[in-house]
Amino acid sequence: MNVENTKAQMRKGVLEYCILSTLSRGEAYPTDIIDSLKDAKLIVVEGTLYPLLTRLKNSGYLTYRWEESRSGPPRKYYKLTTVGQKFLKELDDTWDELALAVKKTTSKNP
Repeated sequence: MNVENTKAQMRKGVLEYCILSTLSRGEAYPTDIIDSLKDAKLIVVEGTLYPLLTRLKNSGYLTYRWEESRSGPPRKYYKLTTVGQKFLKELDDTWDELALAVKKTTSKNP
């Protein structure tokens, strides 16, 4: 089995959570989201991000607004909805439980 494939799958599994968490700090342009994820060592390309943003928007977790740009076409800025904030809270709780369970099972000291 290829370790790089497993690592990629692990990253994909938490990507939506990380996007929602990023947007919990305020609205953002997709490039800002990508930069934030890159700073955290989660490398994401636009071809991965945009479908996720669309899916999260269609699920009611995100909304967006258009802003005119001086240097090109209008920009779409995303933010969490109230439903998205509640969903993120559930994911926070689930992540805490999962992280604890993984730490217990992978701990070198029983």
